[in-house]
Amino acid sequence: MVKKKISDIPINVRKNWVDKSAMLSVLTQCSLLGVARSVVYARFCQPEQIQEDEETLLLLNEIDAEYTRHPFYGSRRMLVYLRLLGHQVNRKRVQRLMKILGLAGMAPGPSTSRPHQKHPTYPYLLRGLPVIERNQVWSTDITYIRLARGFMYLVAIIDWYSRKVLTWQLSNTLDSRFCVDCLESALLKYGAPKIFNSDQGCQFTSTIFTNTLKHHGIEISMDGRGRALDNIFVERLWRSLKYEDIYIKNYNSVLELTAGLTDYFSFYNTQRPHQSLGYSTPDDVYKSGVGGGACIVDKFNRSIDVKSGQHRVAA
Repeated sequence: MVKKKISDIPINVRKNWVDKSAMLSVLTQCSLLGVARSVVYARFCQPEQIQEDEETLLLLNEIDAEYTRHPFYGSRRMLVYLRLLGHQVNRKRVQRLMKILGLAGMAPGPSTSRPHQKHPTYPYLLRGLPVIERNQVWSTDITYIRLARGFMYLVAIIDWYSRKVLTWQLSNTLDSRFCVDCLESALLKYGAPKIFNSDQGCQFTSTIFTNTLKHHGIEISMDGRGRALDNIFVERLWRSLKYEDIYIKNYNSVLELTAGLTDYFSFYNTQRPHQSLGYSTPDDVYKSGVGGGACIVDKFNRSIDVKSGQHRVAA
């Protein structure tokens, strides 16, 4: 009989072996099992444990809705907006709430999102680059999803050429692991893209995430600081999702949210016509490889012929 090593057992199995009521500390158990504590704590933290009081949830939802409309708003402008609505808040509280949501204004300055100090960042590779085929460029981002009495985080990966949502994943924490799971799912189902773009958040600059990309030979691209259009297609996806589904249905539980997102992304990919795709659906364009395309205009180099690949320019 062949004995398995601990490292041969999937991490999703090992993390469930950690028991808070055991004699050994969680730290010791994680060390013995080779499991990151953040993964275990994320399992211990059930959705109901991150519920906030009614006032805080109201503020979180107001900030989320306004940020969806104006993603360039930082804490100062958000403070003015909330006070105009009648909320008695100070800037420190607004900053704390925006941090919970993982939000930062897109304008350059001290309030822009910061990567982990020890994580390397990568240059933005897409400015002026014609995207003329599927799986040439994938992109990702994280957004806050509100529930009636709580919230979750959603990560999604889209194909730039077709705007198709390839995979998505929910989490109750901003841990890197759920982003890696989403990436691995997309790679398994669709193969590897040539370039993968994200922002400079610590989830995407983490070693586990970037090493997954490098292992598949994927070039890494990251949004420039203060560049509102660098990841515009994911931003548009979030806006559509929230105004067409989340804000309307006001989901009560994680189970309802998961079912609702499953339905919405199916609708988005297979039924919702996109003007930028000539009113075709992302799924049709991805399957056929015809009718899509994208290009983030390089204002410093206008000599690039972005129509050479017979695709549509989008900014």
